Amino acid sequence: MFRPRLTSSAARRASKWALLGLAAAVCLPETAAPAQEPEEGEPKTVEVAAGDLTLTVPETWKKEPAANRLRLAQFTIPAPEGVKDETELTVFGGFGGSDADNLQRWADQFVEEGRKVTVVQGKGREGAYKLLDASGVWNAPDGPPMMGKTKRQPDSRMLAAIVAVPGQGNYFLKMAGPSKTVDAQVDAFRASIGGDKASEKPFALK
Repeated sequence: MFRPRLTSSAARRASKWALLGLAAAVCLPETAAPAQEPEEGEPKTVEVAAGDLTLTVPETWKKEPAANRLRLAQFTIPAPEGVKDETELTVFGGFGGSDADNLQRWADQFVEEGRKVTVVQGKGREGAYKLLDASGVWNAPDGPPMMGKTKRQPDSRMLAAIVAVPGQGNYFLKMAGPSKTVDAQVDAFRASIGGDKASEKPFALK
């Protein structure tokens, strides 16, 4: 089979183009890595918009239609086996009153005797936040909010947060229900607002 012979100049040009091609391949920028799957055993998460607040929540939190116009979003939280009472997370826009007043109002939903309440403040992905953790006997709402009826629910826990979204105002989140259910959601609740536990400091109520 006949093969044409390259002259010395043609060979040099071919070698030059080969080297340029190799250099271009080496210098090409890497493409972005695909999003990582969660570690084994960790639930997958989804982003949910609630007004100007973006929540990152586990797929196991079931998004429900808002029960009233004041709610921007609400979720049913999965309960451990044997727990009958439901736990839900509700998200609201701005309320009246100071942060301290609203946090105290949440704390006062628990019977004072035997209750445990801690409040911290920190900075996260969505903005500065204050996070309340209360447990004990909860005066849980019973029926329409306008009726003001409650029922005592022992061994309960509440996680509640006020998130100051820059330029958009405050957003309020509250998860409350049986302690066994809420105990398993502490990290996910903080992560939903992009909270940073390492930056948190105590916040004193009145």
